Amino acid sequence: MAQRPYAAHDRLIDPARGHAQLWRLAVGLVLVAAVSFGLNSALGALLIAWDAPFWSDQLSSGQGSSPLAMFVMLGSFGFVTLGVFVAAHLVQKRRPLGVIGPIPQTLRQFRAVLVVLIGLSAALAILPPYGIGPPLVENMAPGVWLALLPLSLLVVLVQASAEEILFRGYVQQALAARFSSPLVWMVLPSVLFALGHYLPAQAGENALPIAVWAGLFGILMADLTARAGTLGPAIAVHLVNNVTALVFVSLPDTLSGLALYVVPYDMADTEYLRDWLLVDFALMIVTWLAARLAIRR
Repeated sequence: MAQRPYAAHDRLIDPARGHAQLWRLAVGLVLVAAVSFGLNSALGALLIAWDAPFWSDQLSSGQGSSPLAMFVMLGSFGFVTLGVFVAAHLVQKRRPLGVIGPIPQTLRQFRAVLVVLIGLSAALAILPPYGIGPPLVENMAPGVWLALLPLSLLVVLVQASAEEILFRGYVQQALAARFSSPLVWMVLPSVLFALGHYLPAQAGENALPIAVWAGLFGILMADLTARAGTLGPAIAVHLVNNVTALVFVSLPDTLSGLALYVVPYDMADTEYLRDWLLVDFALMIVTWLAARLAIRR
């Protein structure tokens, strides 16, 4: 008899079944928000006390136009991870790291997917078509970018893993422990993820397509997590996606402080950005399929 595709997910959520009441999820999310907000507020106060003119502008705009601001902004996502671990322990009565999955298996799957995606990215960079779209604009001297690269990769890993730990870890698993239908535990966290990426003030008419992109990404990562039984593959996919968008080529108006290049259009540009969103949708599907193949080995 063929194994059910989400059998590994059942094993992942087993520790959450004993405390699966919805009020616990609600209280846990409030606790996550309180821990994250409190620690971010404390960090912000310390930074403003250190250099008020610089950090007041950086923290209020949230644009991340400098490497230092990006290190702080991305690194502070670690507070979200801490909040999830606290909530999982106090509210759901489960081991905090259990949200991620068995650590040896998580690391093994993360490495397998990462290797495949790096190979896929290299192939896409080498193969034609070449020179499509407007020319890129250099954002940082290559030597400086290379010197910052190890720390850049680390803070992007902190940010990407925090989002997966919250949405595909804490929220998805809490819902799956209460509801058996994937329409609940796969779709609802993805809707929340999409709403977090709905930015009409910055993206204008592109806000809805970007949110839809994020929602579909969330559904695919939910499926990948359910098939793998750990967050390792989803974190690897999220990491590669965000490294590409934040460290290699970024938009010029937001989160560009670590990027080697920026594109010559902003987030609200409907002429170029929507064309590239279609390409991103296709690449997302290819990446998801590649990750699924990687964890089947």
